[in-house]
Amino acid sequence: MALDGRQSMQGRDQPIMTARPPLPDRVPRKKGAPTALDGLLVVDFTRVVAGPACTQTLADFGAEVIKIENPEGGDDSRHYEHADLAGESAAYISLNRGKRGIALDLTKPEAREVALELIARADVVVENFSSGVMKKYGLDYASVAPANPRLVYCSISAYGRQGPSATRPGFDPITQAESGFMSLNGFSDGPPVRTGPPAVDMMTGMAACNAILLALYARDRLGRGQHVEVALFDIAVAMTQFYGMAYLMTGKNPSRQGNSPNGSPSVGLYEASDAPFYIACANDRLYRRLVVEVLGRPDLASGEFVDRRLRSANKDKLRAILNGIFASDQRENWMARMKAANIPVGYLRTVEEAFNSPEVRERRRVSQIPHPAAGFVPNIETPIHLGLTPAADPVAAPMLGAHTSDVLRKTLGYDEGRIAALAKAGVFSAGAKSGSGTSG
Repeated sequence: MALDGRQSMQGRDQPIMTARPPLPDRVPRKKGAPTALDGLLVVDFTRVVAGPACTQTLADFGAEVIKIENPEGGDDSRHYEHADLAGESAAYISLNRGKRGIALDLTKPEAREVALELIARADVVVENFSSGVMKKYGLDYASVAPANPRLVYCSISAYGRQGPSATRPGFDPITQAESGFMSLNGFSDGPPVRTGPPAVDMMTGMAACNAILLALYARDRLGRGQHVEVALFDIAVAMTQFYGMAYLMTGKNPSRQGNSPNGSPSVGLYEASDAPFYIACANDRLYRRLVVEVLGRPDLASGEFVDRRLRSANKDKLRAILNGIFASDQRENWMARMKAANIPVGYLRTVEEAFNSPEVRERRRVSQIPHPAAGFVPNIETPIHLGLTPAADPVAAPMLGAHTSDVLRKTLGYDEGRIAALAKAGVFSAGAKSGSGTSG
């Protein structure tokens, strides 16, 4: 039978991992190769997902990213429940690679002075506090731009910094729900479903990175920086893509279609005799190749199934025929035939299966990198490839306040006496031990 995704992983014996999967050491980048953002200084006031995803990409390509955290617990994602190594969560580790971490209690005027000095030297500031927080501390764009007119200042929020919704709190699933994006996910006979990974957060982080790079390019031409904004809600609306456009063109509200867009019988999950797979024959050319070369059924490419519109109109009949054919043989045999015919087809994998797949391993998508407390932590490579300026060798996400003293000494030129005075003033607060860190 064709699978709707709710059944596909049920009733199967899934392997249970009892130990961390072995990971290779990372292959170092070519010695002496430049990085795209070498010399760029980024002051990072972000936390959770969207902001850290943005600044991690900047760090991946050579920017010096100084992550500022509250000494009382730091970034909220440090305490997420997915998994942890040596007290560092999977969420935090996955989003803060390559950064230098300092702990500052911004409620202290002395800490705000430190932040202002860093911003005065920075090329980029990124923040995703609730509206009004940076202004309260005198760290908003209007306050800091006069002293650093070349600054690119990026604000990430749920609903933007202006207008009646500016003060509303919001997170990825809220904007998925309110934008209509969530209404498109799931099956027609079930409720809307949010994406598992925080898709809007991640897309917002990518958009913020793009906005920063665009503003830096403009700075080279115009001689000054600017304030750029990215809102989760705006990104979620944009992510409705052609479904949203179709509504605007027709006035017809789009519905959920599960794994087959518009109910297409030649796109979706199917069940072989032993396991499921996904095919995507969305156009007439691919569909004809499937039924003629793979299935040996040229009759399915004529009459009531001759084009995409007719196939959609007769989808239940065609799907039943395809169900019977695919159930007659094992998945590997179907996969081999379809790959030979250059048909878009894929395994339905669990996360475990995907991360141990030949595609992930051959493309070196995962590795392990050193960590000061855990020894080593897993690393998922950046998906961006630049031939001349490849990504920097990754460094594990910093422990809370790990580079505080180092940044104050090397970036700001503070002597030990001034650092000691700041510590006495409570600037590093509960991070007294982290404030003394000097690791590079």
